[in-house]
Amino acid sequence: MSNPMIPIVSIAGRVMLATIFVLSAVGNKVPNFEGVAGYMASVGVPAPHVMLAGAILFLIVGGATVAAGYYARFGAGLLLVFLVLATYYFHDFWNLEGEEAQMQMIQFMKNLSMAGAMVFLIANGSGAGSLDGSGGTSEAAEEKAEF
Repeated sequence: MSNPMIPIVSIAGRVMLATIFVLSAVGNKVPNFEGVAGYMASVGVPAPHVMLAGAILFLIVGGATVAAGYYARFGAGLLLVFLVLATYYFHDFWNLEGEEAQMQMIQFMKNLSMAGAMVFLIANGSGAGSLDGSGGTSEAAEEKAEF
């Protein structure tokens, strides 16, 4: 007998995890495209307009697929790539001193925890209540998830 709350909790968790990525794209990066691209250039990101467009795509597609549980492993991979690059370029606490180093270390650790969540999703699937059935609980889901 399965617990009917498991799919609800799984969906809620995926939505909570994805929210920061989608809102970061549509609430900040899209409306402030030129300003964000300028900031990216100032920290040494190559081809900042192209990279920002790619980041927006990764954030929206990755966030939506994780939230829906539809190709969530793929979406988690997109978000993992985004997190690795964003963390390297924007949270390089090892190059800073004092309070700024401490603040960036906190941001680095936040991104590290979210990257860990993406690795977990890639390894285990999106859980119960996913649209693609990759909940990681059946042999069919495991076969579908092989890569």
